[in-house]
Amino acid sequence: MITKLKELFASFNTATEQTQQHTIELAAASLMVELARADLIIDDQEMQRIIQNMQSLFNLSNTDVNAILDNAHQCANDSTSTYEFTKVISGHFDAEQRVQLIEALWRVAYADGELDKYEEHFIRKVNDLLYVSHSDFIRAKYAARNNSL
Repeated sequence: MITKLKELFASFNTATEQTQQHTIELAAASLMVELARADLIIDDQEMQRIIQNMQSLFNLSNTDVNAILDNAHQCANDSTSTYEFTKVISGHFDAEQRVQLIEALWRVAYADGELDKYEEHFIRKVNDLLYVSHSDFIRAKYAARNNSL
């Protein structure tokens, strides 16, 4: 599976627009799934928040989100780092879209009512790989926290 994942991301530039969009959606979903697993417990609130995030970020139906999440769980299981995912995102998201993704990650982290130190560390790592400024990082954190209260 890891070979298949690497091939998918490597062939990104020669893929059709639809395949590229699917790869971007899969990369974002995989980051959210990895975040949900950071505290070793994926609960229903986190999964609901991931679904909501995917719908709002990419305007997807429930069926599309569920199909992507099935693949995202497998990709997250098989990945050895977040770099494959963040490389796709940073190459195709503008600055505002990257901030929106960081805020979406914060919403997943706050979904269960508790911010775990491993979740925060994961988001910081992704933030650095996406080259989001610290001020945008903090604004996204507070916006997500205030919306989850």
